[in-house]
Amino acid sequence: MDEQRTRGLAVCSVVAAALFWSSSYAVTKEVLADVGPLTIGAVRFTVAAVLLGAMVRLRRRSPAARPDARSLRLIRLSGLLGITAYFVLENIGVELSTASDASLIVASYPLMTMLLELAVLRTRMPPLRVCGVLLATGGAALVVRNGAEVGGGARWFGDVLLLLGGLVWAGYNILGKYAGRGQDAVRLTYHQTVAGAAGFLFASLLEAGDWRLPGVTASALLAYLAVACSVGGFLLYNYGLRRMTSSVAVNILNLVPVFGVLGAVVVNGETVRLPQLCGGLVIVAGVALGLMERRRTATAPVVAGTGSR
Repeated sequence: MDEQRTRGLAVCSVVAAALFWSSSYAVTKEVLADVGPLTIGAVRFTVAAVLLGAMVRLRRRSPAARPDARSLRLIRLSGLLGITAYFVLENIGVELSTASDASLIVASYPLMTMLLELAVLRTRMPPLRVCGVLLATGGAALVVRNGAEVGGGARWFGDVLLLLGGLVWAGYNILGKYAGRGQDAVRLTYHQTVAGAAGFLFASLLEAGDWRLPGVTASALLAYLAVACSVGGFLLYNYGLRRMTSSVAVNILNLVPVFGVLGAVVVNGETVRLPQLCGGLVIVAGVALGLMERRRTATAPVVAGTGSR
């Protein structure tokens, strides 16, 4: 019963993170009118790091184990990967493309994580999972092709950056899960965010010539990105990630395209074209097909001599 309750809380945590993150594409698109993509990341994650630092200080008497020097280096590396590198690609990709494209392309991230897991662990990929990968790849290609036809080279390049972001996110999931073993979710998220914020502060210097004080609306949206999407989202996601496999956690993020597209339509006034929507549906279908084989494998009895996956 306790195990079921723990798993239920983990699933709910990742679902809540997905709901927060699903709104970030539309919100970021609005803020980009006043603030550069690298500066958005610097402000967002610096504020988040300060808030998380206060939380860690309040919990300094917590019995949770502190990371040793090697673990701390890996945690900081995961922060640079999953925060600085990923959000640089995401923010620039959203600026060049659209919030709806970003929301649909993110549906291919679970299979990217699964593929990287398989490559790192050197396990065999079942036939249905191969079909799922090919199907999701075709769906992503459809979304990117639609972006090129409608928005030209800039939107196409933005979509490609968003796809590269998926590979970076997959690496973050695997490294973060390995580096964060036995760590408190708040402390883990704090160290990752500090490293990510430092990387963004350095990168934002490239936009120093364009710095200006954002308006009231942009400031409020930046605060939302920092508090809800960064602090809330990463805390919830890290809590769930440490209690399930990384590919299953990322698969729950398939909620992001659904709510993300709705946000792009409602908040940004974007129009979702049929090829774009079809591409998103094909991606989700491919992910579902790949996970169908995963569930069947997990419930099947292990045959002597074949080993386990």
